[in-house]
Amino acid sequence: MRTLNLGILAHVDAGKTSLTERLLYEAGVLDAVGSVDDGSTRTDSLDLERRRGITIKAAVVSFELDGTAVNLIDTPGHPDFIAEVERALSVLDGAVLVVSAVEGVQAQTRVLMRALRRLRIPTLVFVNKIDRTGARYSDLLRELAEKLDPATIAMDTVDRIPGPRARVRSIPRSGEAFEAELTDLLTGHDDAFLADCVRDERAATPERLRTELIAQTGRARVFPVHFGSAITGEGVDGLAEGIRHLLPAAEGDPAGPVSGTVFKVERGPAGDKIAYARLFSGTIRVRDRLPFGSGREGKVTAVNVFDQGTDHRSGSVGAGRIAKLWGLDAQIGDPIGLAPKARAEHFSPPTLETVVAPSREADKGALHLALTQLAEADPLIGLRHDERRSELSLSLYGEVQKEVIAATLADQFGLAVDFRESTVICVERPTGSGEAVEYIAKDANPFLATVGLRVDPAPVGSGVDFRLGVELGSMPFAFFKAVEETVHETLAQGLRGWQVRDCAVTMTHSGYWARQSTAHGGFDKSMSTTAGDFRGLVPLVLMDALRQAGTAVHEPIHRFRLDLPSDALGPVLAALAKLRAVPEAPRPRGAECTLEGTVPAASVHALGQRLPSLTGGEGVAESAFERYEPVSGAVPSRARYDHNPLDREEYLLAVVRRVAGR
Repeated sequence: MRTLNLGILAHVDAGKTSLTERLLYEAGVLDAVGSVDDGSTRTDSLDLERRRGITIKAAVVSFELDGTAVNLIDTPGHPDFIAEVERALSVLDGAVLVVSAVEGVQAQTRVLMRALRRLRIPTLVFVNKIDRTGARYSDLLRELAEKLDPATIAMDTVDRIPGPRARVRSIPRSGEAFEAELTDLLTGHDDAFLADCVRDERAATPERLRTELIAQTGRARVFPVHFGSAITGEGVDGLAEGIRHLLPAAEGDPAGPVSGTVFKVERGPAGDKIAYARLFSGTIRVRDRLPFGSGREGKVTAVNVFDQGTDHRSGSVGAGRIAKLWGLDAQIGDPIGLAPKARAEHFSPPTLETVVAPSREADKGALHLALTQLAEADPLIGLRHDERRSELSLSLYGEVQKEVIAATLADQFGLAVDFRESTVICVERPTGSGEAVEYIAKDANPFLATVGLRVDPAPVGSGVDFRLGVELGSMPFAFFKAVEETVHETLAQGLRGWQVRDCAVTMTHSGYWARQSTAHGGFDKSMSTTAGDFRGLVPLVLMDALRQAGTAVHEPIHRFRLDLPSDALGPVLAALAKLRAVPEAPRPRGAECTLEGTVPAASVHALGQRLPSLTGGEGVAESAFERYEPVSGAVPSRARYDHNPLDREEYLLAVVRRVAGR
């Protein structure tokens, strides 16, 4: 049986969880369709998800579709939980992007479609809610082509839209007009097919068109569009046929070497760690010892595979499948066995942070432990422990995450917490080049190591690139590894306390004292270099080099879109000026207009709060992270939480408990 790992993605409230329920019902997995409003859906299993009616964690369910085993991953639609979506994308064979027939293409819809296109994930578009007042067909198709991709094509026609009597025709579109439209689309993406059609007008037969449509959909060149209603079930059978025939099945050799990736981690009732993994090659069996992550190894103690809506115990799992694995102390993103080819897609980083504190002082230790476990399931919350101030900080995508974290801590750990006001996370980038070196047993270097480092600017988006300017054989590999790891750790805080990005760090000097012993044969630490010497020295050298290079602080900038009444344009423009926004020329649409532009992330929340009063409650705002820009005006700093290598005396007192010598 062929297997398809399918993602359901959408902007919040477009109806993707309802669509998941309908697909499970039509496949015979459910006896009745659950309701998001009633909190009775299969995939929204968390109490908070049921209370709020939103998806927070990606959930996996399975069903059979005419000989195809579909592992369906229902992902969050709210932008605050975009990290869950990113992790799901790494394991998908295909996707369904859900769009509301009423609201149309929204901010998150565009973000998701850009990611799907870049990753070349075969995608069908499902236009939901055709039975709702305000639902559209023709102009929505134009909107999809303009805002998502020109290579979208409707596979259905809809009668009596909008309204409860809206119906999708039972057979796909056909006829000369549809074939001509499909031929134009497919020849525009395949030169060989175009050449065939030029030589022979009769080459575009219905059979050839279908073959080309399947092939180009599988290569994510074209995006078929289906219409329907997840609530009533109208049109879902057509979507199911599209899933079965147009999306490619999972590939992989069950007899090959084991290769997989962990995309989700959770804790069982007994606190045991459960890793959700997609297997791209090979077969994993209970009691197998497997390498995973960075040089770790573990024994698989149990395997659950997904089938007919739930997961159940199995002795093994083969290539192409998704499974829950016990016994591996894995983290999200860890490869299992051979590392699979990575999909290098990253959504926008968290742009907010907050300090979280227990309501009771006695719960500090328990809170730290609880947040550590939550960070296992969502690494992008960026747990930071400031030992100096005894504070715990978290990274956030938005204010909704605070409520989710607070509810999770209360429900799962019995902890009540308070949050400080969120602040914006900036980054630092080098403005020039700098170099520094410290030699072993010279000057005030108390470490038995020689380290020289040069810092240079690198292209935007390149992160931190560590390079060797010395021979790899000049010292043990473990010492080089210690230097590289410490470089990345140190650059978490730059000259002004923000993470340093987009730089190249080159090791220019190295040196160590080989392992030595006393006259009686015992190891003498005072005469022998260890990895700890390099870990202690690197922050001092690196920050000296960074100080020479200099850094500029950059703040996150969001792109916004406002739909508002035309008579509110003046007051809104005045408010945008105060928020340091840069609007583009407004686009009038009768009594309404659309305004796009950029605004600092620090002003996004204020913009959302002020818009209702400025537009009489009729304004609609969308925003998403776009880029970082140098801060204008006062440059913000963030308090350090380490031993501060910018202050040599303070650092050495904290690290080696003396300023110089051993």
